[in-house]
Amino acid sequence: MTPAQRYRRPRPDAARRTAFDLLRAVDERDAYANLALPALIRERRLDGRDAAFATELAYGTLRGRGSYDAVIGACTDRSLDAIDPPVLDLIRMGAHQLLAMRTPSHAAVGATVELARAAVGDGRAKFVNAVLRRVAERGLDAWLALVAPPYAADPVGHLSVVHSHPRWVVDAFRDALGGSLEETAAMLAADNERPVVTLVARRCSVGELIELGAEPGRWSRFAARWPGGDPSALAPVRDGRAGVQDEGSQLVATALADAALDGVDGGPDRRWLDLCAGPGGKAALLGALAVARGGALLAVERQPHRATLVAKAAGRTAAVVVADGLHPAWAAGSFDRVLADVPCTGLGALRRRPESRWRRKPSDLARLAPLQRGLLASALDAARPGGLVAYVTCSPHLAETTFVVADVLAGRDDVERVDARPLLGGLPDLGPGPDVQLWPHRHGTDAMYLALLRRSG
Repeated sequence: MTPAQRYRRPRPDAARRTAFDLLRAVDERDAYANLALPALIRERRLDGRDAAFATELAYGTLRGRGSYDAVIGACTDRSLDAIDPPVLDLIRMGAHQLLAMRTPSHAAVGATVELARAAVGDGRAKFVNAVLRRVAERGLDAWLALVAPPYAADPVGHLSVVHSHPRWVVDAFRDALGGSLEETAAMLAADNERPVVTLVARRCSVGELIELGAEPGRWSRFAARWPGGDPSALAPVRDGRAGVQDEGSQLVATALADAALDGVDGGPDRRWLDLCAGPGGKAALLGALAVARGGALLAVERQPHRATLVAKAAGRTAAVVVADGLHPAWAAGSFDRVLADVPCTGLGALRRRPESRWRRKPSDLARLAPLQRGLLASALDAARPGGLVAYVTCSPHLAETTFVVADVLAGRDDVERVDARPLLGGLPDLGPGPDVQLWPHRHGTDAMYLALLRRSG
């Protein structure tokens, strides 16, 4: 047997291949990383160390894409648009290992090139090798000092490259933070931190979760922080008595549940409505609270597959129907409490869905605006006199938050605002009110927005 016959090209390691396949699924199929990656890890039976490496490589590459693209652009004469997307993803993966992970340079370049040979062929692997060797010439700070616009001349452009967010998102955060560039930078940095996994005790106690290894949450009375490992392996999560839910989502739901109703003796407080319930996290918590008070939650979802997710999450605590909240099948003024957690850009959850910062476009705001206004108007119509409506978005963009509420309320004289701040578990830095905007850098939550409104007549 000749040396050539004995040679076998080494197979790319499973962790890097998994991260690469996740990036391709995000690009080619608009997959959600937080759903697709766990499935890939289970399918390929990655152990704890390899699973952790694949997760950091995939999520880190997605988060840092803006910074890495600026560096890659300085390391090749080709425009990024001229590089085949799979090849560009491989270079981004290598850049993340070189610039943000503790992977030795020779291992980061060598393993990525080996993966490139298997995934895109020898010829393009040579190009990957050449670019990554140039990337390896400097550290991240040195590269950013070279490729980012000077802060003094273009602060938004500088923050966009350094913190790897599209410029329009940086502008939106700055506007929502009152124009403060310093706080905008803190928000962008927090967006790039790996979020803590938070559990919600729906039909069990927080104490039970703590006994299983969780830690108490910071703000929500239903929250427990999970230190590591797969929370789906916990018995309360498997049987639906607990779930995974950011504290911000818990807080806006419980604020609606805790606010005082108006009317004779506060009214019966029996009928609750979740107008846009998919995928079901808030519906499951509200359903459990409604049942505990002798009430009932109607959870509405327009998409049948998402309605199935709601039914699975809420179990017997909610009646789930497939319906369009813009065209209600219920009588006006029927509900004591109404949640309108409307479809939005999701800019408040970029910590958890890093691909969304590159997928979303400013044009999405115009597309979503009529829907958001229509759903808030429908929610107000569904509430009885003295009843409450919570308008919620997982976005701090003013076009999805205060502008929507102001536009809808301008045409009505039967609605009054409720100060939501006292209902948010003692959180600091909630601003002047009456609405609430949560922030990752201030509160450690997703950037949830809440406007609490009462039908007055």
